[in-house]
Amino acid sequence: MSGFENFWAIYGNLVLTLGTNALLALSIWLTLACGMLAMANAAFMGIGAYAAALLTMNYDAPFTVALAGGMAAPALVAALIGLPTLRLSGVYLAMATLGFGEVVRVTILNTESITGGALGLNGIPQLTQWWHVVLAVVIVLFVLWRVRASKIGRSFDAIRGDETAAGLMGIDVRANKMLAFVAGAMIAGLAGALNAHLTFFIGPNEYGFDRGVEILTMAILGGIGGLAGPVLGSFIITVLPELLRGFADLRLVANGVILVVIVLFLPQGIWDPARFKRWMRQGQGGQGGKRHA
Repeated sequence: MSGFENFWAIYGNLVLTLGTNALLALSIWLTLACGMLAMANAAFMGIGAYAAALLTMNYDAPFTVALAGGMAAPALVAALIGLPTLRLSGVYLAMATLGFGEVVRVTILNTESITGGALGLNGIPQLTQWWHVVLAVVIVLFVLWRVRASKIGRSFDAIRGDETAAGLMGIDVRANKMLAFVAGAMIAGLAGALNAHLTFFIGPNEYGFDRGVEILTMAILGGIGGLAGPVLGSFIITVLPELLRGFADLRLVANGVILVVIVLFLPQGIWDPARFKRWMRQGQGGQGGKRHA
């Protein structure tokens, strides 16, 4: 067995998990970019995972159809719950979406005949290949990059800056918020569908409060100033537990300390283009001063 094959046999699932976590971080980045602190992404991931898994297990649906179903189901739910909840903002929106996540978890637990209840779904066919994950991440990054540079992206920035002022300028705040919310749900559902067909098993506890906080941490840690931030944050949050595995019981403590230090000293996240520009200007100013001297 070659070195690469040996590495892939040991860390293949971890590498693919990096891709699905990047999708999750990008899904919440989209809502944060529109000024919404929505915490329903873990629930949308669960809806997508169960929808896709049920399509392949019960109906022998092709993988592409299962992925489409895993994106369509949370998008439809997001459109339905978005009508009342997107009237809220800030911590009230976060509380409402957290409550929705708990409703989803309890619903999964109490529909044993469909979802397997607390035992979850076992024997999901392992259909996710490495190129599925890579292609999904590349497509999502490209679409979000194009959206960010478009009129829609500028509307998102305006709403995040001042929702009232954006409305006075003629921007349809409700429609843009709904678009970001539904699109974020679709991306989270795609991540759930890919992950379900990677791990053989899914259960309701995988999509609870802890996962929701983890998804938010990925985006905040990496920084929401650009698309590279959520991807970087997802990489750190996914790899850090593996790097700290030798600390045994102190691993979670060390993980928390590292995150607190980064947040204290880098409040805009690790990837902050504005900070990089300031450093460049300071460096150029210092060089200019030396030349003048």
